[in-house]
Amino acid sequence: MTTAQAPARRRALRALTTGTPVYLLLVVLLAALALTDPGFYEPDRFLAFVKRAAPLVILAAGQYLVIVCGEFDLSVGAIVTAGVVVAAELYGSFPAAPWLLVTAVLLLAGALAGLVSGLLTTLLRVPSFITTLGMMLILEGAVFFWTGGSPHGSLPAEFRRLGRGTAFGWLPWAVLACVVAGLLAVRLMRSDFGRTLLATGDSERAAALAGVRVARARTIAFVLSGVAAALAAVLVGGFSGVSAQAGRGYEFEAITAVVLGGVVLGGGRGSVVAAMAGAFSLQALFTLLNLQGVSGALESTVQGVIVIAAVAIGAADWSRLRRRGNRFPGAKTS
Repeated sequence: MTTAQAPARRRALRALTTGTPVYLLLVVLLAALALTDPGFYEPDRFLAFVKRAAPLVILAAGQYLVIVCGEFDLSVGAIVTAGVVVAAELYGSFPAAPWLLVTAVLLLAGALAGLVSGLLTTLLRVPSFITTLGMMLILEGAVFFWTGGSPHGSLPAEFRRLGRGTAFGWLPWAVLACVVAGLLAVRLMRSDFGRTLLATGDSERAAALAGVRVARARTIAFVLSGVAAALAAVLVGGFSGVSAQAGRGYEFEAITAVVLGGVVLGGGRGSVVAAMAGAFSLQALFTLLNLQGVSGALESTVQGVIVIAAVAIGAADWSRLRRRGNRFPGAKTS
């Protein structure tokens, strides 16, 4: 390789690790949707698409925080389901409860679930895959036991407004919630705490030697992921109503979105914006498949292919990079 070629190669590899491919994929998918359905970009329909994607985008942002510090969170789908069911049961017992109070209870409950997972992972050294899988099973079992598989109660229009209502008469509240959550996630990753998460995922030992409180950083990441899942539960409950399967599969969709965004499993590298773009890309892909008449049963197959392909491509790039000893700085982004 010549001296002139080296910078170009570094720029190409840097692009692959900062989310450029997922941005290009999103553009291609949105163009394909426009060609398949010429009315897709009518304001009402496009905003409806963003509203449907909002819960997954928020979940992807929360999942990113956990993955980038070297862990996993498989409990977010169960937190969504539990949040919807708990809200319905609360309103069944207290019909006049203010929606803001119920929402605050759900957010606190999500934070508590994340805190438990984080403490078990960091203090007892239980692998996060096992910890959050156990939390998922506990929540799913509790919901089934509490409801008998058929949730009671309903969500009032006031509570459902965030998921299905509009602000200013045209802008869905879910879109605003998605934008605010995204901005907060970007701001967080540009702060000292965000850099701490990246350092922790890159090398736990090096981060600890540098004075980083690794256990605290990872625990906070789990707490924030739980809060994101609870917020997604409010949107899902508002959009689709009460169901004992409201959050089923969301955990795998969130991980797929993060991986699609180029975030490295194992932590240390990736962009939260790219992770959210991965969520939009996944929703756009499912919408396109639906418009083409492809069975929704294939969604899991598509997710599996995406995860395997994205991880394999990322591993191949970095193995070649190591063999050539051509590491470049600045690959870690937020």
